[in-house]
Amino acid sequence: MSQVDITSLLLLFLAALGIFSSNLPITIAMIFLLLIRVLQLHMAFPWLEKYGLTVGIIILTIGVMTPVASGKIPLSVLWSSFFHWKSLLAIAVGMLVAWLGGRGAMLMGNQPTIVAGLLIGTVLGVAFFRGVPVGPLIAAGILSLFIGKL
Repeated sequence: MSQVDITSLLLLFLAALGIFSSNLPITIAMIFLLLIRVLQLHMAFPWLEKYGLTVGIIILTIGVMTPVASGKIPLSVLWSSFFHWKSLLAIAVGMLVAWLGGRGAMLMGNQPTIVAGLLIGTVLGVAFFRGVPVGPLIAAGILSLFIGKL
């Protein structure tokens, strides 16, 4: 009799939560990781653990900066953002969120046991509070403020 693969069941559960909450990134990520397990491509896990977050942040940064690079947001609009209070507040909030994300990345690296809780919390926030699935790094950063550890 074969044993039940609890890790695969957890990935399936998180994928189901992603589907239930219309959280496509979580769903795709969980199915991708499940496929790596099923196809016995375990040699990919160390690389993903080491570089996955960096690659994801690079892709996210490309997505955020594309309107600037394409000319959709001209340099004059960027420059004028330094002269309006709402834009200055947006810059400050952006800096705060980046700082929290950095703390979150460190916390997730130092205490990987919290990652599942952060993912489940993010998926539940999307499912029940009409949230947007942008939160695990920021959530980890906020959590690091509460628990005082990195």
